[in-house]
Order: sequence, then structure tokens, then C-alpha cells
Amino acid sequence: MELRARGWWLLYAAAALVACSRGDPASKSRSCGEVRQIYGAKGFSLSDVPQAEISGEHLRICPQGYTCCTSEMEENLANRSRAELETALLEGSRALQATLAAQQRGFDDHFQRLLNDSERVLQEAFPGAFGELYTQSAKAFRDLYAELRLYYGGANLHLQETLAEFWARLLERLFRQLHPQLLLPDDYLDCLGKQAEPLRPFGEAPRELRLRATRAFVAARTFVQGLGVAGDVVRKVAKVPLSPECSRAVMKLVYCAHCLGVPGARPCPDYCRNVLKGCLANQADLDAEWRNLLDSMVLITDKFWGPSGAESVIGGVHYWLAEAINALQDNSDTLTTKVIQGCGNPKVNPQGPGSEEKRPRGKLALQERLPAGTLQKLVSEAKAQLRDAQDFWISLPGTLCSEKLAMSSASDERCWNGMAKGRYLPEVMGDGLANQINNPEVEVDITKPDMTIRQQIMQLKIMTNRLRGAYNGNDLDFQDASDDGSGSGSGEGCPDEVCGRKVGRKSASSRTPLTHALPGLSEREGQQTSAAARPLPRACPLLLLGLALALLAAAPRGR
Repeated sequence: MELRARGWWLLYAAAALVACSRGDPASKSRSCGEVRQIYGAKGFSLSDVPQAEISGEHLRICPQGYTCCTSEMEENLANRSRAELETALLEGSRALQATLAAQQRGFDDHFQRLLNDSERVLQEAFPGAFGELYTQSAKAFRDLYAELRLYYGGANLHLQETLAEFWARLLERLFRQLHPQLLLPDDYLDCLGKQAEPLRPFGEAPRELRLRATRAFVAARTFVQGLGVAGDVVRKVAKVPLSPECSRAVMKLVYCAHCLGVPGARPCPDYCRNVLKGCLANQADLDAEWRNLLDSMVLITDKFWGPSGAESVIGGVHYWLAEAINALQDNSDTLTTKVIQGCGNPKVNPQGPGSEEKRPRGKLALQERLPAGTLQKLVSEAKAQLRDAQDFWISLPGTLCSEKLAMSSASDERCWNGMAKGRYLPEVMGDGLANQINNPEVEVDITKPDMTIRQQIMQLKIMTNRLRGAYNGNDLDFQDASDDGSGSGSGEGCPDEVCGRKVGRKSASSRTPLTHALPGLSEREGQQTSAAARPLPRACPLLLLGLALALLAAAPRGR
């Protein structure tokens, strides 16, 4: 009889252990209805979705407690979470791309319009004022405007040499027109060209145009190019794929709460930030050079104003051309005398008009162009938008968490911390690749920066140097970043004191429970544990008491 009683007690004890290890039967049968509804709304088939929770040993990303997700569901949701984040990145960058593109079009249209208006004034006013002096040399003026457009558009032209060649060609044409009674062979015109610089046949106009145009055109074209480079960088970086480690972390962030039967739990704010700071660590490394570029672009807009500013000079090229022709006509007799002294007496053209025939000479009085309000409005809007975009890269994690990932408004017991509903206690990581060495959510290899992003960092540096040169009136011609050695896997952005460490961390899924790692935490604060370690069902204390009694009953009695 005693043996039979001991057997029943041992059987009861075994039942208690099984019940406590597997959990309360009521918790096992928790309905998956809400998860089924959400899963189906995303377009997935409900055929394999369990009606009630099942054991989660098959899960590869989410905590392995009781779950509403099969392996196929977990894989589908992981792919969906990655696609949703990539879409959010594209959408977030698309707005900035659109802003930069609109700025580029606005400034480009304005500068092109200034040059077109200048040429239009020239074509309308010069024929009546200068007659054949202009009409017979009209092609030289058209060619000049065409070359100015090419230069502004980014062509590989040396602006000062282009202007010098224009004045040389124009002098030859106009000197012949002023002296049709003379024979002027090529060698004589060569001599005339050599005499031109000390004689200054066009007065101060060539020098003034050269000084002003060099600064104005290089400032305008470099600024517009800077807008284009900034837009290209945003577009290319937005297409950089997420790493596999990031994809796992995002799945855990967004959908593992669904699998564990708490789909209403939204990610804790700091948890979300740590995941995205790890995912977007390389993007954050753009921050320094991105700020340098935008600061340089804001600074160079100062060169758009004043007598030598882009507005006045690009829209007033015709003014300096008119001043040059006026000066040539005024100095014609003195010029001829000095050219004959330096180059000899040219032969008379027997077929030309007599020397006594003087052609009527007209003069054109133009006012320098006054800046209109269009450019001022463009610059004001651009400055505000560029300043707003300065922290774009380092603000991405926070922006995406709050706008795209339904982050919880507060970190409390109701938010999702990656393991269960409860507070998220790890500190938030810094920005950039090097600061992710201890990221608790995303495994980041800080010794392997993304090469696409490193190339874009180099493009930003190159464009910033060009803008700084343009601010000083210099047109710097750098070689393309693809020829630079920075894209050869040198690990730029990884300090020696960090890269020298041995990177060895446990994955986020195997974290030490915070109640053990942080002594003194209250039981409530330490609830950030795996769903597999849920609180014991209410029946377990009684069963454990039964186990203790069984063990006492089964123990041999002393004789």
C-alpha cells in the first residue's frame, strides 16, 4: 500500500513538472485571431496560420516562446519588414531629392534666362547703334554667347582664354571694318594682336568683363552643380541595400510582437532608435561632409549680389560689349597711328573706298543691369531649405521611427522591447559606424564600411572644395572620385582605437537578463526577458507544493 501511494505521489509530481514547463493550458490555447486578421490584411494566405498559439522552437528570429507564427509566416514577415523599411527610406529621401531638384531647376532657369536676355538686348540694340560694325561681326558675338552657355553648363572651357580669344577675333574684324581702304594680310593682323594688350583698343571693358565674369559664372555654375551633386548623393545612398543583420533586427522590431500574440504593442522609442542607428550606421557617416557641402552652398550665394555678382554680370554681358565698341570707335585714330608705328605702313587696297570716306559712327549708352527680386526669392528659399536638410542623415533613425514604424510615444511596460512587453533599458548608441560596436540590437562590423557610401562621401568632399574655390573666384578642376584610392576598402571612418579591438559580442537574442546584469532592478523593471520565460501560470505554485509533498512521501523513512 505504501509503495502504491509513493507511486501516485511521483506521478503527480511528474505531472506538475510537465505543466509548469509547458505553461498553463489556458495560455497555450490563446487565440491567434488578431494576428490572423493582420496577416491576411497584408495579402498573405491564412491557410497555414494557426488558430491558437503553438510552441515556437522553430522560430529563427523571434523569441522562441508560444507563438502565432509558423516558419513560413516568420520568413514572409521578415521579407515584408525589410521591404517596408527600404520603401520608407526611398520615400524619405524622395522628398529631399525633389526639393534639391526644384532648386536646381529654379536657379538654372534663372541664370539661363539672364544670359538669354542679355543676348536678346544685344541683338535688338547693336544693329541700330553700330550698324555694320556689329552686323558684319554678328557671328563672333553669337559664338561668345554660345561658349558662355557651354561654360555655365559645365563644359571643360577656360573662361579667361575664351574671352581673350573673342577679343582678339573681334579686334581683327573691327579693325578691318574701320579701315576698308587698307590691305591687312594675316601677318599684319598677327602684329596687331601683339600690340593689342599695351594699346587697349577696347578700353577697360575686356578687363572688367574678365574679372567680373570669371567670378560670377564660376559661382553660378558651381552652385547649380552643387545642388545636382547633393541630389545624386541622396538618390544613390537611398538605394544601398540593408544588411542581413539589419533585416533580422527590423523583423524583430516590427513583427515579432505579432508572432508572440501582442500585435498591439508598439516598439519602445529607444529600442527603435538603436535598431535603425545600427541599420543606417554608414549613412550617418555622411553627416560631416554633407554639412560642409550645404554650408559652402549657403556661403557662395553671397557672390550673387553686387556689381560683380552673378545677377548683374550674367545679365549684363552686353553692357560690357557695348562699352568695348564705344571705346574702340573713340580711340580709332590713336589706335591706327600706334599700330602703324609698331607694325609698319600697310598697303592701300585699290578696290577699297577712299580714305576720305568716313562711315557714320554710333554709340550705345546702356545702364548696368539692376538685380530683380527673382533671384533674391530663390536664394532666400534655398538657404532655408538647405539649413533644414543639414541633419538629414543623422535624423533618419528618429524620423523613420516616429513617422514610419509606429513607435510608441513613451518607454513603459506597454511598449515592445524586442523580447516582450516591457521597458527598454539599454542606452541609445551614438551616430555613425564606429559607435555601433556595442549596439545591442544589430550586429555591425565596423571594420567594413559600405563602399558605395564611402564613394559618395568623397563626391561631397570634391564638390565642397570646388565651392570653396568658386567662393574665391577660382574654378577648380578635380579628378573624379572613382580615381581616388578611398574606395579600396581601407576602412575609412573606423578609428584605430576602435578597429583595433577584437569584435566579439553575443547576439541580441542571447542577452543576459537585465535582472541579473543590473543588480538592484525591481522585478517589474526586469521583465525584459524571453517570451519563453513567461511568468509561471497560476496553477504552478500548487503543483510545486504537491511536488514537494510527493518527494517527502517518497523519501525512505528512518527506521
